[in-house]
Amino acid sequence: MVEFSFPIDGFISILDYLGTIAFAVTGASKAITHKADIFGILVLATVVGVAGGITRDVIFGRFPTAFSDPIYISITVVVGVVMFFLYAKFKSKMNIWLVFDAIGLGVFSILGASIAYQVVGMEFLPMLFGGMITAIGGGILRDVFVREIPIVFVKEVYAVASIIGIVVFYGILNAGVDIQIASVIGIVVATGTRLLAMKYNWNLPKVKETSE
Repeated sequence: MVEFSFPIDGFISILDYLGTIAFAVTGASKAITHKADIFGILVLATVVGVAGGITRDVIFGRFPTAFSDPIYISITVVVGVVMFFLYAKFKSKMNIWLVFDAIGLGVFSILGASIAYQVVGMEFLPMLFGGMITAIGGGILRDVFVREIPIVFVKEVYAVASIIGIVVFYGILNAGVDIQIASVIGIVVATGTRLLAMKYNWNLPKVKETSE
């Protein structure tokens, strides 16, 4: 979920809506697999779609646009209803939504970092936090709601893809490059990293269990 008027409005808006839809689909799908009713499906679809952006805005002292602009909540509700009725048909085509999810991750990471940049200036940690909470906050809440360990902590390169994109964005922006160029590069890097992680099943190292 992103509520930021960005310089490249048309391009970002399209990706923003696609990302919101994709994230809402993942939330609704998780609810359905856990046998939730229609209310639970709508709640999880909305949580994944908008919670990250709302959390970020509250932390940075901004009034969340999701509360004043109904389009994002409307998107998540529509997605939840559609998934309720058509989940069986969509289930076999869920891979395409993983691609949209990767795009949303890249877009939301950079837009969150950009909002932090507008609020506090060229400060790396606020930009990193703003980008990450926007990109993964909703997913973490989704998994907590269904009593699972958040997937960003246990499987594949997800949060790390967000971090890499934000670091690249910060470095390019700090070098004096135009924010539009820096944004596009950051989005491509974060999205590309996530897609490669899915394709090649990249995972961060874990502690190996030993038998006594």
